[in-house]
Amino acid sequence: MIVGLYTDPPADAVVVCADELGPIVPRSFAPGPAWSPDGHRIKAPLDYARGPDKTWVYGALRIADGTALTMTAPSRNSACYQQFLQQVEDANPGDGDIWVIADNLSSHNSVATREWLAGHPRIRHAFIPIGACWLNMQEAWWRIFRRHALAGVSFADRDDIAYATRIATTQLNQQAKPWVWGRPPPSPRYLRRRLVYAL
Repeated sequence: MIVGLYTDPPADAVVVCADELGPIVPRSFAPGPAWSPDGHRIKAPLDYARGPDKTWVYGALRIADGTALTMTAPSRNSACYQQFLQQVEDANPGDGDIWVIADNLSSHNSVATREWLAGHPRIRHAFIPIGACWLNMQEAWWRIFRRHALAGVSFADRDDIAYATRIATTQLNQQAKPWVWGRPPPSPRYLRRRLVYAL
C-alpha cells in the first residue's frame, strides 16, 4: 500500500509524508577557545546549556515535487496535529484526495483526530507498519533539514527555533526535486583505456 502510493499514486491525488521531529530545546554553546600565542589550540571544558522550553517541528514532504511544509509547536498532541493537517490541506488546493503517510502515533489516530478528519474528507491516512520508519520519506528529509537548520546552532528560545525552521524550509524548497522511491540505477562505467591483446 505505502510503496504503491509512491510508485503509482492515485489520479488527481497528492501524496505527502508527515512526521514530527523533536523535541528540540533551546541550547547555547560557549564560544570556541582561541589559539595560544605559540599556535596551539587551547583546550577548554565544554560549556553547554539547555533551556526549559521544548519545541516540536511538524513536517510534510510532497513527493511529486519535493517541497516541504513545516510548522513548530510547543507540544506533540492531537490539537497540534490537526492544526498541521489544516495547513497541509490549505497548501494543496483542489478537489483530489490528500494521502498522508504517517506513523501510528496516538495523536495521529486519536478520537479527536478522527472526528476532525470526518469534516475534512480530502485527507486520507496511510499508516506505516510499526518498526518500518524507513517507509516514510519524511525521515530522509529530516536528515537534510537537521544539517541546514539545527547542526551546531545556538537557540535562545522557541522563536529562534521557529525562525531557523522557516529559513531552512524556504532554502530547501528553492532547490526541491521530486522524490522517487527506490535506488537509482547505477551510472554506466566507461573504460578509460581500451587494451587490445593480440595472441
